[in-house]
Amino acid sequence: MNIYPITDHKFRKYGRVLKNLDTKDLLTAMEQTPLPNDVIYIPSDSSLEALPIYQQFQNEVYGELPIQIGYCNGNNYLLNAVEYHRSSEINIAQKDLILLLGSQQDITEEFTYDTSKMEAFLLPANTAVEIYATTLHYAPCNADKDGFRCVVVLPKDTNLELTAPHKTEGEDKLLTAKNKWLIAHKDSGLEGQAFIGLVGENLSVQ
Repeated sequence: MNIYPITDHKFRKYGRVLKNLDTKDLLTAMEQTPLPNDVIYIPSDSSLEALPIYQQFQNEVYGELPIQIGYCNGNNYLLNAVEYHRSSEINIAQKDLILLLGSQQDITEEFTYDTSKMEAFLLPANTAVEIYATTLHYAPCNADKDGFRCVVVLPKDTNLELTAPHKTEGEDKLLTAKNKWLIAHKDSGLEGQAFIGLVGENLSVQ
């Protein structure tokens, strides 16, 4: 698999690099977050949301919408699934990491997706990117053997537990959490928890 730099023109359809953000305190605080052997995702972390950059994210990046700041940390080399939101997601690498990205437009009418269409990008430490709402993504992957730490900024309540009944057909069957539509691979271990619709190889960055 080719791994492109985040500055490559191929990334432009998936997102953009965010500049003029003072992320020093945020990334320092991230050093205290856990780094497990698997993957942990915390949608909202009060210590990160107490930092001054919270207001900049809310006011400038999300146009005053309520937001949450959390993180996704750990060790991972596989695609396993793809998700999308009705909103952009901000990712900031505390350590170098790899993002596997695709386009929502390539999902078929049957809600399947060919994993060969995914592309890999290296997100260097201390770099912030906006991942567009139509970009398919999931947990980051290791850029080295020492794991990854990634700040995740989203509209408030994204990825929290659903509270309303949902259909088992159409796009609604992909909804696994608030503002989270998910398509999983048969080898992901998510059968019974998510719609299995990824076609092809469960991609690995190793």
